[in-house]
Amino acid sequence: MASSKNSIYSALAANLLIAVTKFAAGLFSNSAAMISEGIHSLVDTINQVLLLFGLKRSKKPADASRPFGYGRELYFYSFIVSILIFGLGGGISIYQGIIHILEPENLGDPTWNYVVLALSVVFEGTSLIIAAKAFNKVRGSDSWWTAIVKSKDPSNFLVLFEDGAAVIGLFIVMICMFFSHRYDMPELDGLASLLVGLLLVAVSLILARESRSLLLGEGISDDSRQKITVITERDASVSKVLRMISSYQAPEDVVLMLIVAFKENLDTHEINEAIERIRTDIKKEFSLINFVIIQPEDITHKFKF
Repeated sequence: MASSKNSIYSALAANLLIAVTKFAAGLFSNSAAMISEGIHSLVDTINQVLLLFGLKRSKKPADASRPFGYGRELYFYSFIVSILIFGLGGGISIYQGIIHILEPENLGDPTWNYVVLALSVVFEGTSLIIAAKAFNKVRGSDSWWTAIVKSKDPSNFLVLFEDGAAVIGLFIVMICMFFSHRYDMPELDGLASLLVGLLLVAVSLILARESRSLLLGEGISDDSRQKITVITERDASVSKVLRMISSYQAPEDVVLMLIVAFKENLDTHEINEAIERIRTDIKKEFSLINFVIIQPEDITHKFKF
């Protein structure tokens, strides 16, 4: 979690510095693409603030109104971030692009644009490297995409996607700006803004999909389910695990419910002792599972889900 915060802080500092210079350069050179890039950086700055706020809110301890804690606050604000990228970042950039393609305006001196874009590549690239290193530590042997899909901490991959999109967008603007001045085609400036907008929309849809999945509640992996089944069924008092239900309340907080068939010759006291043993063994093996509910059930009971 600490590495996630470091990547968010670095991205926040980079975007805050870059947004102001992009807007200034865009107004000076009359470039829609630069204005779109300024909007992109401003939206990213707001997103990092929201992520930090979500991280802080998710750490609130459980209380009577939220007995499982506030961990899903992080998932909620991650979903809000994806909406902002779609609406403010992608939507406004696409609108600006279409307007400047249909009604192109003469471009001013591009010198400051190139200076700002070059500095932006350095700052955004540095932030991307920091985010990539932080995510690389948690992904293990999984591929990048597999790790993103499996990740339960959106703060790990949100900054990675934002910075990646920012660097790609900067190169799109630089290329289009170069050719627009080289061949006196101001329409290319609008095209750059349109392409950046489409890029942001694509990123926002991916992030919204992952954030929505986490917000609705994702369960533990199949490997973890198998291990928990083995741990439970190796207890001498257990006949069979009938059903397992789990949900991530936060990146480091899992609620687990087991419906277990115990052997018929056990009394209530023996079943309670077995439940306590199983709960202890599971928590010892899985540090993220903080709450374990074990419900005894007749093995002949039929479950409908």
